[in-house]
Parts: sequence; C-alpha cells; structure tokens
Amino acid sequence: MKKTLCIVMCILLTAVLIFFFAGFDSNVKNAVTRDVSSQIYSEADINSAIKTIKREFAFSWRGCELLEIYYAGDEMTVECREWAERYGADEAIVLISTFKVNRADSAATLNEGATYDWWNWILVRSKGGKWKHVDHGFL
Repeated sequence: MKKTLCIVMCILLTAVLIFFFAGFDSNVKNAVTRDVSSQIYSEADINSAIKTIKREFAFSWRGCELLEIYYAGDEMTVECREWAERYGADEAIVLISTFKVNRADSAATLNEGATYDWWNWILVRSKGGKWKHVDHGFL
C-alpha cells in the first residue's frame, strides 16, 4: 500500500512539474544573439553571461519577451569595471538587449506594448566563476 501511494505521488508530482515548466523559456527561446568579438572575453564567457540573463529573464520577467541579447563590447565593459569592485568581484561584463512588454503586470515601471532597446545588463564574477547579475536598465 505504501509503495503504491509513493508511486502515485511521484507520478502526480512529475505531472505538476511538467505542467509548471512547460512554458518556462517561452519568453526567451526566440531571442537573437549577435557575435561581438572581444579581446577580453572568450565566446564561452560571453555565452555564459547571456545564458545567465536568459535564465533570469525566463523566471523573473514574465509578461516580457526577450527579442535580442548580445555582448556590449570591450569598450563599454571596460567603462563599467567599477561594478566588479562594487560587488567584490574581479570582472564585469555588460550585455545589451531588446525586449517587448506584452503584459503590464510584468513590472510596475514598464509600459505594456512598449519595446525597450539598449537595455543593459551588468554581471560580475570572480576568478572565472559563474556570472552574477547585479544591475540592469539604461546606463
């Protein structure tokens, strides 16, 4: 009896998780990326930062659709190095994105139906570790 109940509970939990995560990345799956060369970061470093923001966008920016995201370039990243110091990190990277607000309830400060261009994402890391998103908006 206990074994049967456990199996049924596992099946129900799996069904709930599948239902919950079915549309998880729907607001980022069509986002376009540009190849921007860098003397500072490898393609893997840049892609890791982009993946970090896509993950956060999928979870925290419901009602918005990420249209494009890419590395802002070495010059802008160098200009924003103080962010790394501010957060006790060694490195900072800046990404630029374009996104559309489909629902007004996605964020109180965003306008429904608006498209935001040149939206910046600042991430930091230490010793080549994982990127951490620390700020965003217009610089």
